[in-house]
Amino acid sequence: MPRPLETIASEAEQRAAGELAAHGFVRPAPGAIGWLPVAASDPDWAGFAESWNRLGLDRYMADGGRYRRRRHAALAITPDAIVRKPHQPHYQSRDYNRLNGDVQRWFDPIEDGIVDSPMMRRLLRGATDCFESAGNGAAAGPWHVELHQFRIEATAHEAGRPTPEGMHRDGVDWVLVMLIDRVNADEGVTEIRIAGRPQIDRFTLAAPGDAVLLDDHRVLHGVTPIRLIDPDMPAYRDVFVATWRGEGATAN
Repeated sequence: MPRPLETIASEAEQRAAGELAAHGFVRPAPGAIGWLPVAASDPDWAGFAESWNRLGLDRYMADGGRYRRRRHAALAITPDAIVRKPHQPHYQSRDYNRLNGDVQRWFDPIEDGIVDSPMMRRLLRGATDCFESAGNGAAAGPWHVELHQFRIEATAHEAGRPTPEGMHRDGVDWVLVMLIDRVNADEGVTEIRIAGRPQIDRFTLAAPGDAVLLDDHRVLHGVTPIRLIDPDMPAYRDVFVATWRGEGATAN
């Protein structure tokens, strides 16, 4: 008899957690993991993705760039609840962000309807379960989780730089990166360097819903600049990034 879909999904999720534990990152195949959306057929996708059209300009870019828009939110996640925290700044030390570190950066808050949406709750609970499985439960929550909506824009005069700080760690425990959309944009290649390994893995998040999960203790990551294809059309790359840090850990 065919196995129940729930069993197949569970096995796929277990394989993803195992690969994350073994290699430091995993790129789930589209549709392989139940909590990751298949954008073309997911009824919750359109409203979630459309909110990226309402991001404010990132005015903290130390390189003077005006190519990044974003919103931010902070949450607490436990096995029983996902609770939004009072709006707060995003902070990274210069040890982790050589360009914009050591600054409290206050971004527009992510809209309540997006934080509370079924899509967001599914992503957060699924990713939390995956990270806890990859960590063998040694660093289970409560978690401090930060959500970031990014839009990187490119023009004929300025390339869009998704990671202007270069290859980096975020100073957390775990990271989820998911592509929302690419419009008229070329390049934007994700680069992964694992501690103790000389080669760099390179791949492109190309389709809405494509994702990568990272062990931030072991992985340096970055993305090459995007460049517009048609100079007469807008060009941008929209990405959702969420980071997990154990509540007992010291903020970086």
